[in-house]
Amino acid sequence: MSKPNLTIQVRTATPTTAILDIHGEVTGFGENALMDAYTQASGLGARTICLNFTDLEYMNSSGIGLVVTLLIRIQRQKQRLSAFGLSEHYMQIFELTRLNEAIGIYTSEADVIRAGV
Repeated sequence: MSKPNLTIQVRTATPTTAILDIHGEVTGFGENALMDAYTQASGLGARTICLNFTDLEYMNSSGIGLVVTLLIRIQRQKQRLSAFGLSEHYMQIFELTRLNEAIGIYTSEADVIRAGV
């Protein structure tokens, strides 16, 4: 059985925005890490959760499924999900799966903060 190769640090960018810094591989094995990070960010009062994919090494279809699950949880809580740091490859996947229509995609953390999301 494989072990998760994923760590996520949660930090506050603004009083209402939390950044989840993703390091490693987003696969089905990373569910606990992702959902725990979301719970921590929500506990800080974040209304916008932003995924930082800058240090993403790999994401498979199960990882995409986790992002969708997270998106659903966030929408149920009337929060917003955004992301930045996607490589060209993963940007194409987000476009093919139409996740880019449900998640605000930005080029940098500064762009997220400037957008005020």
